[in-house]
Amino acid sequence: MLGTHVDRLAAALPALRAAAPTLSGWGTDLAGRLLAGGRLLAAGNGGSAAEAQHLSAELVGRFDGERCPLAAIALHADTSSVTAIGNDYGFEQVYARQVRAHARPGDVVLLFSTSGRSPNLLAAAAAAAGAGATRWAVTGPGPNPLADACDSAVCLPGDTATVQECHLAALHMLCRAVDAAVHAVRKPTAA
Repeated sequence: MLGTHVDRLAAALPALRAAAPTLSGWGTDLAGRLLAGGRLLAAGNGGSAAEAQHLSAELVGRFDGERCPLAAIALHADTSSVTAIGNDYGFEQVYARQVRAHARPGDVVLLFSTSGRSPNLLAAAAAAAGAGATRWAVTGPGPNPLADACDSAVCLPGDTATVQECHLAALHMLCRAVDAAVHAVRKPTAA
């Protein structure tokens, strides 16, 4: 059984490798936006929320080495907003309302989803478009509605566990690309 788990992951790795140029381009683009004062807003549900929060932690903190902090917000981490919005407007609006409040032109809204079909993430993508923010998605198998609703998407094959594991690798690849782009234009700063 555990060997099969590893086999599923190995079968997904070619798609992850094929996504490297997209993730590299996102990293260069994102670094430029963040260094110019833009922000990353990230969201997901369940394990995908954990990936969104992991990404924001890597950007605000650091990934491989010392660099300036970069503006990134995991939208689910504001539990008071999530629960108030969910109570007042419904779960479908928990991210869209925050995107409408926080996103500005030049920002990036990055949405993680294993299914690519979550109504609250689709609503967030629509809100990001309305705010003039760039929309990226990291999803499970494509095509899917979320990938179609975004400006660019990385769609990775597999069952839920495999997709989540690939999402972690993809966000680390993105962080590596961001760090490389930041270091190309700035020298590291002390904590």
